[in-house]
Amino acid sequence: MTGIVPPAELVPAHGTCPDMFEKLLTPAGPQIRFETYCVYEGEFPTAVTACDAWLITGSRASVLDQAPWIEQLKVFLAAAHAGAVPLIGICFGHQVLAAALGGRVERAPAGWGIGLHEYSILKTASWVPDNTPRFAISAMHEDQVVALPRQGEVIAGSAFCPNAVVAYETTAISFQGHPEYTASFARDLISLRRGKLFSTSQADEALATLDHPSDSEHVARWILKFLRTALSVRAASRQEPV
Repeated sequence: MTGIVPPAELVPAHGTCPDMFEKLLTPAGPQIRFETYCVYEGEFPTAVTACDAWLITGSRASVLDQAPWIEQLKVFLAAAHAGAVPLIGICFGHQVLAAALGGRVERAPAGWGIGLHEYSILKTASWVPDNTPRFAISAMHEDQVVALPRQGEVIAGSAFCPNAVVAYETTAISFQGHPEYTASFARDLISLRRGKLFSTSQADEALATLDHPSDSEHVARWILKFLRTALSVRAASRQEPV
């Protein structure tokens, strides 16, 4: 489910947000079929079981806006989680999932987080290899999850973003960063907002980080491993074939 339309001038070179996720996840899960719901336009699935799992993308909107479609999305996510339908949240999706389950989202005291950010693994998770101490992916956010829902456990974080990766039992995981961002897209997006949304110095510092390698491909494999496990657990509980 997508809550974002990338700037129109970047779409010809980089595609839409759903395009980016298909490009990210297909190499790790070529069997996956994708359906897109533009929830920011009020397009919602008819049921939480309409798809096997849900991925909620980033958005230029803020969870703090409390727009009608955001409130409807919270209700949908709470129902999906209650029904053990696997959920993946990315950036805005990370935040709205936390809010839907009883957490709290606020503006980050340090302001915008942009560029390539590194996160330390803080807790063992079955879908993250044991020998992974940290990873780096692009970030583009002003809001953060500051209080977790009761079911949430922090898997990874940083000094800037302590609750950067959260797991909700065996049903949901979410990332504050953007594994779907390629370095070229992140560079073009930051450059587009340089001197506007971001100061020139802030943008230039973030652009310099993009020369370092991203771990997006690793994160894609983690997401697919989590989904396979979550779907198996749900099928076993319902005595259904995976």
